[in-house]
Amino acid sequence: MRRIALLDAPSNLGLRPPTPTSTPGCAKAPGALRDQGLLGRLAARDAGCLTPPRYDPGDWRPGDGVCHADAIAAYSVALAGRIGAIIDADEFPVVLGGDCSILLGSALAMHRLGEAVGGRIGLVFVDGHSDFRHPGNASYVGAAAGEDLALVTGRGQADLASIEGRRPYFRDIDVVVLGLRAQDEYRLDLQAAGIVTRPVPALRAEGAARSAQWARDQLVDCAGFWLHVDVDVLDPAVMPAVDAPSPGGIAFPELELLLAGLVESPHCLGVEITVFDPDYDPDGAYAAEITSTVAAGLAAARTVTPRPDLIAARADLATSRPDLAPRRPAEPEIETEPEIETEPEIETEPAVDAETEAKAEPEPDAEPEPEVAPTVAAAPEVAPEPEMAAEPEMPAEPEAASEPEVAPEPEMAVEPETTPETQPEPPAEAEPKPPARRGSRPLGQAPLLDSKPLPATRPGMLRPRPSEDLPAADGAPMPARGRSRRGPSR
Repeated sequence: MRRIALLDAPSNLGLRPPTPTSTPGCAKAPGALRDQGLLGRLAARDAGCLTPPRYDPGDWRPGDGVCHADAIAAYSVALAGRIGAIIDADEFPVVLGGDCSILLGSALAMHRLGEAVGGRIGLVFVDGHSDFRHPGNASYVGAAAGEDLALVTGRGQADLASIEGRRPYFRDIDVVVLGLRAQDEYRLDLQAAGIVTRPVPALRAEGAARSAQWARDQLVDCAGFWLHVDVDVLDPAVMPAVDAPSPGGIAFPELELLLAGLVESPHCLGVEITVFDPDYDPDGAYAAEITSTVAAGLAAARTVTPRPDLIAARADLATSRPDLAPRRPAEPEIETEPEIETEPEIETEPAVDAETEAKAEPEPDAEPEPEVAPTVAAAPEVAPEPEMAAEPEMPAEPEAASEPEVAPEPEMAVEPETTPETQPEPPAEAEPKPPARRGSRPLGQAPLLDSKPLPATRPGMLRPRPSEDLPAADGAPMPARGRSRRGPSR
């Protein structure tokens, strides 16, 4: 069974303030869900809280780029490290946001992991909005929570879209969007980029469970996938406590089925829950509903067998390319070398002690020397006596016969003489190792990554889609419209 680790990421940095003098309430979501007993209901390990930098838009104005960009980049690096440590411990991370900008930290962790294991990591993006605004389709950008999907696919300013030179974190063909509103203003941009989507009408027509399986089928070429869940995928009639409610969403049972169908796969590497705002939930009723849904939907994650191939691939990388593996679980195994230090016990030092004992025998002959010293000058007599001591050293030659006794030990150690007799054994030992690595490298059907990070989407990178997926659910293309907003938070 796989253990769940619950990590809080209460960041508001990706949202604009609801009013000029207020602060978004999404940072309170982890505490509100924990107050409903989420940790115990998941039977999870408490992985703590990663405190974000201070929320302070300052004198930011539209046109200045993404607000809090430096703070978001620093927080993303720290969050990626925490998620990577959880996965290295063979645990399933559940990250409680916070706004959608925490996806940057998760994406960075997945790109690091993909580079380590030699495969691509995909993204299942369950969200009521596309969050695909970027300089190529908007007059200006500003709130990372409304641009997170564009940033993690390589679009936008480099200090967020290319942290550590990793651009993009997810390829367009490795992203699946579920729960999108049919009238989303950037839906056509997603189709042009080759990102597959299943809006709410199609999701409900096919069913949540089948839609989850469909999403997994789209990522069969990936070594694994990360799951992003924005609770504004729910219809505001059942859960309005978000920064930007939009009608036409799904219900709690459908979200539960989606979660269960996605996390029951061993290729699901972790999940994040974002955008719940307890400021719009004064009595905690919505927090209780979200907690029940998440606990029931993620229950299947505990029954999944951990993936030893991930650890094997990282261990293999640590030995072959340590420069690409900042986390090296194989090092503890190398620490077993001190056990070989038992060889010094085989050293012939005890034999030397016997020689010293043999040399110590003439020392009693030297004892009369001090007795003669009072009568005769000891200086001339001491010189011949060591010569006499050299004569007893000649019998030490039989001790050299003891050296052949040590020599047979290397003869016993001459195992190479036996190895030619067992020449088939070395190839037998060398053969299982490559398959073990090859079995862990593909991780399903995943091709190897290129050594260089991929550029942003190019026309040649787009994956052809069946024409039947292109029209909207009602049979006509949807015009680009603005989303209904409670305030200018994104």
